[in-house]
Amino acid sequence: MPERSTKCFNLHEDWVVVILGFLVILFSLFLYIVPVPTFKWSGAADLFSKVLAPANMGIMFIQLFFFLCVGLVGTILLGKSPARFAIGFPIVFIITIIALILTGNAVVKSLNLEAVIFSLAIGLAIGNLFKLPQWFKDTLSTELFVKIGLVLLGTGVIFSDILKAGSLGLIQALVVVLSVWYFAFWLCKKLKVDEELTMMISSAVSICGVSAAIATSGAIKGDPKKLSYVISMVLITAIPMMIFMPYIASYLSLSQQVTGAWLGGSIDTTGAVVASGTLVGEEALKISTIVKFSQNVLLGIAAFAISIYWTYNSSSRASGTVEKPTLKVIWDRFPKFVLGFVAASLLFSFVFSADLIAPAKDSLKNLQNTWFTLAFTSIGLETNFKDLFKHDNKKPLYAFLLAQFFNILVTLLLAYLLFN
Repeated sequence: MPERSTKCFNLHEDWVVVILGFLVILFSLFLYIVPVPTFKWSGAADLFSKVLAPANMGIMFIQLFFFLCVGLVGTILLGKSPARFAIGFPIVFIITIIALILTGNAVVKSLNLEAVIFSLAIGLAIGNLFKLPQWFKDTLSTELFVKIGLVLLGTGVIFSDILKAGSLGLIQALVVVLSVWYFAFWLCKKLKVDEELTMMISSAVSICGVSAAIATSGAIKGDPKKLSYVISMVLITAIPMMIFMPYIASYLSLSQQVTGAWLGGSIDTTGAVVASGTLVGEEALKISTIVKFSQNVLLGIAAFAISIYWTYNSSSRASGTVEKPTLKVIWDRFPKFVLGFVAASLLFSFVFSADLIAPAKDSLKNLQNTWFTLAFTSIGLETNFKDLFKHDNKKPLYAFLLAQFFNILVTLLLAYLLFN
């Protein structure tokens, strides 16, 4: 399919998700409440009489149209091809609906398995068993879906919770980022990993995964192939962490607050933090997200510090090619969708009345969960396990895994001390 994109807009993705998130919120509050389909069933009779009933299928179609319209607006604002998105998104949505239907089964519910696991598993199966066309992969908007869901998550988080957990989360984030970053940096040096990979790995493990790796690569003008390798490691290692850490926390009898702080501080991708927190419970989801945001806040500061280090200490940089560290660098690296999350929380905590919020509450919650599930369908479709082993030198992989293990232990200790 030939490349055709809309060039009249080309906004940064974080601003786009803030715009889209608030369009969804305002639309739901003042214009139309998107109906919530039912996915609960216990047997074949229930499946066909409730979930696959014409009326319920009609609600699913309404949701498909709604998500498609929101996604098309985002695609246009990002300067991408709306035609490709219009063709590829319904496929992602159908896979997501299948995951939601599987999750709705009574037996699956009793096992506490969430839709994100099924959407991820189905996506991984399809993405690794079949060769997907590049144009279809280009339509997968994982970060867009996750961040819209996170803006909507702000509608269910009371601002006092952010102030309470955010202060503790910021303390945890400062200690984790400093200790884990230095340990990863030291380890990479010991293993003689090259400087660019060292900086990307240290930031990815200690701060916020993909976003930190991208910000660091931008600050040091890193090799895109090395960045791709680091992102592959982040995404693939996040999958087992996302699935198994909640069960480890349950085995250790950790509270939801401690578990959420542990997940939010150690899992590298925001989407995986959300999915993992969802497996534990509502309180763990809130704490994990807030703690993750506390780490995200440090991203701009970290990019500033890395820019200074690279400018004056890196022997491998080309003279005059590095972006000079300024306040603009901090602002450019700051994750803008965090502002959308906080703004949504402020509005729902102090501005909008309970009578206005109540009718749309369930719909907004459902839309939030569906955005997250769509994101993990996309992650599964675009992740290939073979990507991790294409790199000739395995030392960066060893450094990443050892640093990640150190990160898990340090964060668990801090989460227990601060949130117990």
